[in-house]
Amino acid sequence: MAKPKVLVTRRVPESGIQKLREVADVDLWDEDQPIPRDVLLQKVRDIDGIFCLLTERINDELLDAAPKLRVVSNMAVGFDNIDVAACTRRGLPVGNTPGVLTETTADLAFALLMAGARRISEGERYVRAGKWTTWGPLLLMGPDIYGATLGIVGIGRIGQAMARRAKGFDMRVLYHDTQAPPGLDEKLGVTGVDFDRLLEESDFISIHTPLLPSTRHLFSTAQFKKMRPTAVLVNSARGPIIDQRALYEALRDGEIGYAALDVTDPEPIPMDDPLLTLENCLIVPHIGSASVATRNRMSSMAADNLIAGLRGEPLPNTVNPEVRAPKV
Repeated sequence: MAKPKVLVTRRVPESGIQKLREVADVDLWDEDQPIPRDVLLQKVRDIDGIFCLLTERINDELLDAAPKLRVVSNMAVGFDNIDVAACTRRGLPVGNTPGVLTETTADLAFALLMAGARRISEGERYVRAGKWTTWGPLLLMGPDIYGATLGIVGIGRIGQAMARRAKGFDMRVLYHDTQAPPGLDEKLGVTGVDFDRLLEESDFISIHTPLLPSTRHLFSTAQFKKMRPTAVLVNSARGPIIDQRALYEALRDGEIGYAALDVTDPEPIPMDDPLLTLENCLIVPHIGSASVATRNRMSSMAADNLIAGLRGEPLPNTVNPEVRAPKV
């Protein structure tokens, strides 16, 4: 019997590719840049499974072009690049990679928090520009982290991991989440509050909510006006949660103190985006899960999901569990 055909839309860690090659004919887009849309639509015409990333839109257009497709596996926790409802209507299971990147992403989010507070990227540029001529008592001062108040927006796995790290710095932790698990306040020593109170009382705010219609531009002009003028805003979730134009204006006008972003809208950020002109905005290229161990586990998990779907078995991690690929 011929092996099923699968498309892997980007060069990914070999841990997943090795698994796939044992059971399928693998068409690997062996590039660091995303596969062009027209090429993608051509390649999916005779595939049984697709191993994709956040850069690929899995929508009706693509599904129409892929009549043999049996399973979609996303190498990410989030899946806002996939029209899950469209996949479900067609009986296609959709897999993701939850849990594996929790601690790694929380590490990056806290690193951004610390870099924003201590103005690390500004200091590095200051040295490289040859401006460091002496020690200065007013040079690059920032807010203390120890003992400050951290507001967490979205207290899922990564938000909780962020809270645990904050406790190591004796931070007071507030959170806002309409679906927080019961008993969380006592378990983590945190306090659930309404959104406005979190904005008003937090020295640092870290975003960990998913991108939904209700969270798109959750942070915009009105919210920035309620924040402290020294506040540091960290986003390692999804770029569109922040109204980027409003963020630029708030940072430029001193309504908030600093932003440290792992995600932008769009990605990559255009080089003419005004945020790039600001000293008080740190931007890194969506590297929240970018540790060797985590990316290898993500690749392996995504491969496991794909293989299960090809075999007509339940996916180990699925976002539409009501759907199961038919046995071949």
